[in-house]
Amino acid sequence: MFIKAIPDNKNGKDGYYCSLVESRRVDGKSRHVLMLTLGYVPSERLPYLRATFNEGDPEEILSKERAKLAARKTGGKKHGKN
Repeated sequence: MFIKAIPDNKNGKDGYYCSLVESRRVDGKSRHVLMLTLGYVPSERLPYLRATFNEGDPEEILSKERAKLAARKTGGKKHGKN
């Protein structure tokens, strides 16, 4: 499971609409299955949310997510993918 975050760029808001999704194979194809809709999450809270639902070191995940957020605010990578 992971957090799927879609940027909300409307009306000057700086946040994301988030969902908890699970990856599954259906007929040999990877699909995202919606587990829970979390709604609007301000961008400064997204790193904490992602660190909660990911495996691994939470501090490392948190520092990566903060770097992604800083890049988004300065016009760097836009979709949080490496």
